[in-house]
Amino acid sequence: MSENEQAGEKTELPTEKRLREAREQGNIPRSRELATAAVFVAAVLALYAMSGSMGGSARQWMKAALSPEPGLLDTPNALFGHAGWLLLKLMLAFSPLLLVCVAAGFIAPVLMGGLRFSNKAMMPDFNRMNPMSGIKRLVGPEALAELVKSLLRVVFVGTAAGLCIWHGVDALRGLLHLPLESAIGRGLGFTLKLLLATAGAMALLAAIDAPYQKWNWLRKLKMTREELRREMKESEGSPEVKGRIRQMQMQLSQRRMIEAVPTADVVLVNPTHYAVALKYESGRMNAPTVVARGVDEMALRIRQVADGNKVAIVSAPPLARALYRESQLGKEIPVRLYSAVALVLSYVYQLRQWRSGPMPQMASIDIDEFGKGETR
Repeated sequence: MSENEQAGEKTELPTEKRLREAREQGNIPRSRELATAAVFVAAVLALYAMSGSMGGSARQWMKAALSPEPGLLDTPNALFGHAGWLLLKLMLAFSPLLLVCVAAGFIAPVLMGGLRFSNKAMMPDFNRMNPMSGIKRLVGPEALAELVKSLLRVVFVGTAAGLCIWHGVDALRGLLHLPLESAIGRGLGFTLKLLLATAGAMALLAAIDAPYQKWNWLRKLKMTREELRREMKESEGSPEVKGRIRQMQMQLSQRRMIEAVPTADVVLVNPTHYAVALKYESGRMNAPTVVARGVDEMALRIRQVADGNKVAIVSAPPLARALYRESQLGKEIPVRLYSAVALVLSYVYQLRQWRSGPMPQMASIDIDEFGKGETR
């Protein structure tokens, strides 16, 4: 397969940036089976747990509704207020169940990716009104997946309900020979078992659908290699721009080094390939500091600037190479080179004070570039 064909296939997992943008637009994984199962299971469990209290409240409400006060018959206008009061009491009786269902409605979004509020998701999408898009949804893989889910829903729920009824058919026949209150109690118990079996089937279907919806959501957000390269270029910057920035930073650093050379006390050279400019201020610095360093062309520029500003230039090849290798710009020199640099600075200070007589001579410096420094 050619590179162009590979670049057009969405084979790469979505980046964090793409996932974040999708969530901001309201594009998050959704599972209707999980949402339905969460509300239904929560409602059934709430009924199972609160059936006693809710049944008592319903009995009291029924008694109040069927035995109104005699005075209401003489004041028909008061019947509307009484009906509203009865409706309010009925809502209060079933309010715990309603609150449980409302709270369960938040379970599915939290499990699928967290609660997200997006204004973009509320904007009208005219592409959904396109008849061609609707036809594609009817005959595409999404339609096939919905058909499979519908068939599984019928199989799971039908099997659970059928097994529950099959095992309870004898109990249902026996209700005909029981007193009314006992028959109602056993009938409600059987109904709860049937609801629990249905809830279990719906939970099983949700356990299959939720991972599929998460996988399908990620599949739709996959990227081609070209999209991945373009996004990385946008987030990290193009190599040309980054190279230009590094070049400008290097030029700025070199310019600052050259500007600091006139303030140096001495420039140690190789004498041609290396140059290191040192500065020492007694009382302010614990040790000499490197203000400029370079090799080849940069070393030549350092020597030229030092010569133009009458900064002492001392040829000490091993020491210059050791300083360049082990020191850092703007930092103090390594401790092992203190003695050798002290000899150089002493010689420079003698040159500054020399007026007449024999010219001062610098002591011989013998230093191991890669080991412990020695002077003699």
